[in-house]
Amino acid sequence: MSATVMGATGFASSAHGQETGKAQWAVQHKTLPPMAVGLIIQPANGAEAAIARVRDLGMSNCFLSLDGYLGRMTKPLAQEIGGLLEKYSIMATAAEVVRPEPLVWDFEHGPSTIGLVPRATRAARIDALKQTSDFAAMLEIPRLQTHCGFIPEDPADPLYEEAVTAIREVAQHCAGNKQMFLMETGQETPTTMSRAIRDVDQPNLGVGLDTANLILYGKANPVDAVDIVGAHVRSIHAKDGRWPTDPMKLGEEVLIGTGLVDFERVFAKLHKLGYTGAVTIERETSGPQQIADVRKEKVYLERILSRVLSQAA
Repeated sequence: MSATVMGATGFASSAHGQETGKAQWAVQHKTLPPMAVGLIIQPANGAEAAIARVRDLGMSNCFLSLDGYLGRMTKPLAQEIGGLLEKYSIMATAAEVVRPEPLVWDFEHGPSTIGLVPRATRAARIDALKQTSDFAAMLEIPRLQTHCGFIPEDPADPLYEEAVTAIREVAQHCAGNKQMFLMETGQETPTTMSRAIRDVDQPNLGVGLDTANLILYGKANPVDAVDIVGAHVRSIHAKDGRWPTDPMKLGEEVLIGTGLVDFERVFAKLHKLGYTGAVTIERETSGPQQIADVRKEKVYLERILSRVLSQAA
């Protein structure tokens, strides 16, 4: 896929992450500064508190994790969430679901439970993603993201072609809603993800780069991964971590700045490729400690981003 492509849906996917048409909400109504720091939130756990927290942390945007709303993604709910986003002047840059269960985030059971690869849950996950795409369209959210799973490295594996077919089906549904569909990095190598993007062959298919997942799953250094899939990146989850040392368990997610991700090199490479979208903090803790960590991470990231953007000016 080139830096800018036009598909049958009639909208473009550019290196700047700006998609024309109905879903160009971010561009038309609430333009963000380049690489603005945001936060991933779960509004089903208390929508107003979650959205207000984003504003209280001094951020202008969020990424919506919507698994808690599956089965009740109605127009009134969309109006409620949209009203809260307007009330607090917060832009939702993307939405994500990974359910239904089962989901086991490890190397033993993960390949058979995560994403669109496992046959047992594939149809239900495709349905959940389509529901979420339609719900996000009511909010004019231009990107839908998920983990597609442990996509086989062997393109001759029957599960590989099945995964490609499933991803294509979801991407085509998202195209009907003028949305990008983003594969979140983690379970597959960047080369396998790049191959899948080529084989799915849909202009609205891109990458949600989770900087830590590549390390936590032992798949790649995120700096090097950008050389392979960077041109397709349309969202970033800023997260830090360490390599897995137990072959059955993922590596450890840690406070940004204390792990192995070289954020400055990642951001510099992506910005050179034309990425100007949000940088979304994802801290996998909870309660007061999570808030304290996010405050520190925001300062850390904004210091790095200031350097990257000033050097590029």
